[in-house]
Amino acid sequence: MTRSISRREAALGFLAIAGTLAVGCGGPGGGGSRPSGTSPSPSAAPTIGTEPVTLKAYFETGFPLARALTDEFTRQFPNVTWDIREDQFAVITQNAPRVLADDPPDLMRLPQVSELVGDGLLLNLDGYAEVFGWSDWPPSQLEQLRVGEGGRPRGEGSLYAMGLNFSMTGVFYNRTLAERIGMAAPPATLAEFDDLLASAKAAGIVPIVQFNGGATGGFAFPLQNLMAAYGAAGPINDWIFQKPGVTIDTPSNLAAVRHLQEWIEAGYFDADANAMEYAQMMSTFMAGDALLMFNGDWESGNLDGEMPGEVGFFLMPPAEEGGPVATMSAPLTYGISANAAHPDEAAFFLDWAATDERAREIVVEVGGSHPMGLPDAHMPDVAEDSVTGQTLAAGARIAEDDGAMDFIANATGSVYAKGWTPQLQRLFAGDQDPDGLLAAVQSEYEIEAGS
Repeated sequence: MTRSISRREAALGFLAIAGTLAVGCGGPGGGGSRPSGTSPSPSAAPTIGTEPVTLKAYFETGFPLARALTDEFTRQFPNVTWDIREDQFAVITQNAPRVLADDPPDLMRLPQVSELVGDGLLLNLDGYAEVFGWSDWPPSQLEQLRVGEGGRPRGEGSLYAMGLNFSMTGVFYNRTLAERIGMAAPPATLAEFDDLLASAKAAGIVPIVQFNGGATGGFAFPLQNLMAAYGAAGPINDWIFQKPGVTIDTPSNLAAVRHLQEWIEAGYFDADANAMEYAQMMSTFMAGDALLMFNGDWESGNLDGEMPGEVGFFLMPPAEEGGPVATMSAPLTYGISANAAHPDEAAFFLDWAATDERAREIVVEVGGSHPMGLPDAHMPDVAEDSVTGQTLAAGARIAEDDGAMDFIANATGSVYAKGWTPQLQRLFAGDQDPDGLLAAVQSEYEIEAGS
């Protein structure tokens, strides 16, 4: 059985201006009129005028939400056109400081933000948050986008980024294969999850298809889900946010890495995981060649379209039945360059994505995830048994349990590329053990965070 795959699968990826400038915008405008990184102080919420303007953007390849939103924005505001560049997330991570300094876009998909803030490359958005009313949104939506003075800690301080949506990760499963091994409901505990994997293996079904090749180690997805099963979200976020004295090398995280190693040694992953890129993982799962896949709700709309009724979704279960759940859940992060030519218009777009009814529908339909903004803002009707319906419900559960964790790859600018990815690839190959993995990642983290 073969299926075509959408453009988003081609590469990785796993959030009213008054005045008389070129587009009728007031406030900071023109990039060079203020010190780098300082916050605009508009007296009123910016609006889009009628004069032509081109917004420069730098987006992530393979994820169509941003382009879907910019297309709709131009439909509503025909005077606005977009000059869009795209790269894979790993490339954006490497290029971000240079691009923001040398060729600043108005709007950019961001990797980890602490170093960018510390270097004065991102615009402080506090002024916009005040006039647009972002400060009235649930604080948890913006926590991961706040950064302290000088770039740390994260999780507090001024706002330096915004989300196009609020994404989360979990476990997608093939309903047909699940039925074949007698899975009547998602596992309620980690032990039941292990039993599910063993049953799939015994039935000749690949239990988990997961990419771990190239520049982005996808085993960070199941590992962080295991970390969530063994411990609380708070300590993980403290490490990601660079709180003083924190370490990733804890007993609960060691238990999580050991559990991942047990899965590897049991043959629960596709044998080619270390050579597998994201697109191949998606193709394999959509062809019905694996039971489970750790991935994010950004694929929900895609899977609803390509495999209607064939895919389910659940959150990683806790170690003990009835315990709180936690998962990687964060805004799809975008920022405005400190030297952007059109910061007001970019900020207006970010607010529009969270408040306009059609924009919020696009976030759900294309992004498969919950829009940013007020809890009572417009939401489209979604079938509860669709993949999108299941991921939205899971997101509500995470909010209830206060279980949102940022991605462990976002702790520093390069800890994903220089720490997690090579160490997880070595673990899969049998060249690293759990103690050595955590020690190596913590060492890289301390070098980059200046601990």
